Amino acid sequence: MIVISSIISPVFLSTLNITNISRQISITTILAFGATILIIAGLLDLSAGSVLALAGVLSVASYKATGSLALAMAVGLAVGVVCNIVNGIIVTRFNTPPFIATLAMQTVARGAALQYTSGQNIYQIGNYVVFGQSSVGPIPTPVLFMVGIGVVTWYLLRHTRLGRSLYAIGGNAEAARASGINVNAVKMKAYLINGVFVGIAGVLFMSRVNAGLPNAGIMAEFEAMTSAIIGGTSFSGGIGTASGTLAGAFIMGILNNIMNLMRVQSYMQQIVRGAIIALAVCYDIYSKKKREARKLGSRVKSEFQPGQA
Repeated sequence: MIVISSIISPVFLSTLNITNISRQISITTILAFGATILIIAGLLDLSAGSVLALAGVLSVASYKATGSLALAMAVGLAVGVVCNIVNGIIVTRFNTPPFIATLAMQTVARGAALQYTSGQNIYQIGNYVVFGQSSVGPIPTPVLFMVGIGVVTWYLLRHTRLGRSLYAIGGNAEAARASGINVNAVKMKAYLINGVFVGIAGVLFMSRVNAGLPNAGIMAEFEAMTSAIIGGTSFSGGIGTASGTLAGAFIMGILNNIMNLMRVQSYMQQIVRGAIIALAVCYDIYSKKKREARKLGSRVKSEFQPGQA
């Protein structure tokens, strides 16, 4: 893909363009890391884009009222965490399917963002842009957040008891429960971590666009899940890595960048992205069936060895 891209556009491999791609995918990738944690545990979050918008506009409003960047970040984090704790409670305490619970939160959070702003964008946000438009040396701040959150996700999944529990629950929740894992507590922690990531993404997004947009983040959750699935996270749970999700996000970012450089019209870009989502899910289902077939074949071979009656 990189070779084809460099042939299509000589500027593709330029430092400026690579930096631009990294900046463009940073917020989606942060959401994708949260989606990865949830999907591995057999969960999902359809409310991420709406919660991003609510967290972002309330963060912007708090900054305009107080001038405190620290408070603005804290508000964004708090909104993301509270919304996801509610998601977790509905899923774990009331045994509601994650699809239904987070779809309800999607509607509530979007409505709350529009109600708070009366459907109007918030402008003139001053130094709030430091979160999304500043750089440390040549590296944009959102990219640093993306890398930092990626490292945290990698460590959590690879080197912590919580990470092992997430994989176990996604693979077989009943077996995990029988082995002594507090399944509901682990699911709550997964949603809480996702809430932190969504809150950060909301602050970075509003800072990057220099406004509080109540309609921000539409379809963001699907882009995040697509990055995770393209990166090898199984939609059926129990499989996935942070590095794979990062790779999936870069694949999507490169594809979007190619289409922009080729001046593909926006509606055609939407069609392409939608097709990729469908293909990614179909491939995941196909891969799951192949894994199950291999397991069944191995079980049959072990039970019926040659020479046995």
